[in-house]
Amino acid sequence: MKTISILGSTGSIGVSTLDVVAGNPSRFKVLALSAGRNLALLKRQIDMFRPEVVSVIDDEHACQLLEMLGHSAAVTILSGEPGCAEVASHGGVDMVVSAIAGAAGLSSTMAAIDAGRDIALANKETMVMAGGLVMDRAASRGVNILPVDSEHSAIFQCLAGHNRKEVRRLILTASGGPFFNLPIERFADIRLEDALRHPNWEMGRKITIDSASMMNKGLEIIEAMWLFGIDRERIDVYVHPQSIVHSMVEYIDGSVMAQMGVPDMKGPISYALAYPQRVPGAVSCLDLCSVGTLEFLPPDPVRFPSLNLAYEAAGKGGTAPAVLNASNEVAVEAFAGGKIGFRDIPLLVKEVLESHRTQDIDSIADVLEADRWARTRALEAVEKGRFP
Repeated sequence: MKTISILGSTGSIGVSTLDVVAGNPSRFKVLALSAGRNLALLKRQIDMFRPEVVSVIDDEHACQLLEMLGHSAAVTILSGEPGCAEVASHGGVDMVVSAIAGAAGLSSTMAAIDAGRDIALANKETMVMAGGLVMDRAASRGVNILPVDSEHSAIFQCLAGHNRKEVRRLILTASGGPFFNLPIERFADIRLEDALRHPNWEMGRKITIDSASMMNKGLEIIEAMWLFGIDRERIDVYVHPQSIVHSMVEYIDGSVMAQMGVPDMKGPISYALAYPQRVPGAVSCLDLCSVGTLEFLPPDPVRFPSLNLAYEAAGKGGTAPAVLNASNEVAVEAFAGGKIGFRDIPLLVKEVLESHRTQDIDSIADVLEADRWARTRALEAVEKGRFP
């Protein structure tokens, strides 16, 4: 039986992970959970999975959870960053599912690696911000990093058993989001509820907005560079509206390996949890006859400038990807809060990225300083209210 802890158990990936665990009680056992403020859902998870330790965002929420559970509850309740680190490094855990959204997931993921825990990685920002440091640290600890993003899981599966020196390129697929066919002159009228209507996937708010702007795919380009040791010039993006082909690998002989399945995150989650085995019943079977046509189209760089911003940051290296990520997180929150428009998201990121002097990264402290600088600069731009 594999024992796991989940960082971000009340988010969409965390909930799906627990669905996989519930369907395979003889294979997986939950020992630790971390969450934010959704105490009602966390309590239900505690009641069902009986973890040894849980962590919430702060002391106030820890006290509230204790009241909800009763003071005799057989679970240790922690809070804040130290509590999250304990969940990440808890004794007896075989694998940590890193599913905290955004830059907030970096420190706890590193704590899990330092503790020698294998990582099922759903937090792409960790690799975007500090991919080189993460991969080096994982190698030095003998830690396996298994991708949970559907695209990177697909590539991982398509690479299995093949010589990576024979790879010509990686092809990440993107649904195109809700605005792929929207006339560009109507982008000025896009509202938050419009951006949250993803045509194929059910995801958290931040990643859904990133998918609508295609910044999510830009971040995935950088993540793929680090996970698979492929330079940015050999990573392409195809828009695939049906979301059936999750990504592809092209080899030097012209062969293309594709991984397909219904658009359900429980598929890549179950693959990461059970690797190198597979578990039955995680998702429904794919009926290609009912799907019919599979389309592949080039992304429009005018409609989705975030892709080029990501390629640019990847080319600069160093602190640039961390700045890209931090400024995007601020921009997404500003859009969600009604402070800027949807079209302003890439404009704000571009302004911050161009004003940054890229530095080399030698430590996590360097990454966090770049993140702090970018957030400050981006918040100043939001307050200013216009971007060049």
